Amino acid sequence: MAEDPQSAERRLLIAGLGACAVIGPAAAMPHDEERHVKIACFIRYQIDPFQKEAFRIYADTWKRIIPRCGGYPIGYFLPWEGTNDIGWGLIGFDSLAAYEAYRTRLKADPEARANLAMAQAKKFILREERTFVETVDGTVNQPPV
Repeated sequence: MAEDPQSAERRLLIAGLGACAVIGPAAAMPHDEERHVKIACFIRYQIDPFQKEAFRIYADTWKRIIPRCGGYPIGYFLPWEGTNDIGWGLIGFDSLAAYEAYRTRLKADPEARANLAMAQAKKFILREERTFVETVDGTVNQPPV
């Protein structure tokens, strides 16, 4: 039986993000036992393909906000080839409780509120889905050898 396109897309994306997560967070997160990502919020955005630059600015702004509010920005991704209206964001957390505290701080953060208001005003995000994934011990935040 053939795999449905959305499952195939998700499987390929998660595999690709796994590779990025090995390289990306090494620079963003300290290498110590206390700061270990246990869960990640995987965000799938359907974006207006004619407003990719607006999404790029929106995503770039989060790199300052996320750490300040308690998350680890693993990365945001724009479509490159193929489907032209799907983008992704991946943010790491120590625990679900850490995510909940992050959400509380995010709601109070003026820059976060402004970034969300800009996205709503420009209407470049058409749909957003969030999935939480658990990290596999020893596969995230590994420095290159």
